[in-house]
Amino acid sequence: MIAVGAGPQAKYTVQQQPPAGSCHYRYEKGEPVEDPTCTPGAISPAVTQANLKSTICRKGGYTSGIRPPASVTGKEKALNAASYGYKGRMDEAEYDHLISLQLGGDPNDPRNLWVEPPDPGHKANAGVNNLKDPVETKLHTAVCARKVTLVAAQKAIVTDWTTALSSLGLG
Repeated sequence: MIAVGAGPQAKYTVQQQPPAGSCHYRYEKGEPVEDPTCTPGAISPAVTQANLKSTICRKGGYTSGIRPPASVTGKEKALNAASYGYKGRMDEAEYDHLISLQLGGDPNDPRNLWVEPPDPGHKANAGVNNLKDPVETKLHTAVCARKVTLVAAQKAIVTDWTTALSSLGLG
């Protein structure tokens, strides 16, 4: 079971992060992967299979209206970088939702957020880029097209985002 977070809030506050140095990146297929103890994922109770059309699959978008402000996530990102021992450039790392907002991930639960370092081969000064983002988009498309269930997509990305698409038969 994936933890259920608080869901979208009218006002977000900075969330406590794991202790400095307590989280450790793993690498799968050369890609940085979160520490499952520190970042096991958390879903939003506001998104269910029954309400996909009015939440993550609605025209006009869903995520911009529930995303915490940078004044909160900026502080959390710095604290989480210390949790993971991340020493690289902050502008090239993403404070990323393990279960993306477009897959019903909780917006500000610390169990669902981690400082994702740049992918191997990342060009310096190129900003944030990672291979996880297209995986999230393909899963979102498959959920909205009813090719896979919301729960299956969430479980696949939490298990290992590098194999999430192939584990669901999505390529």
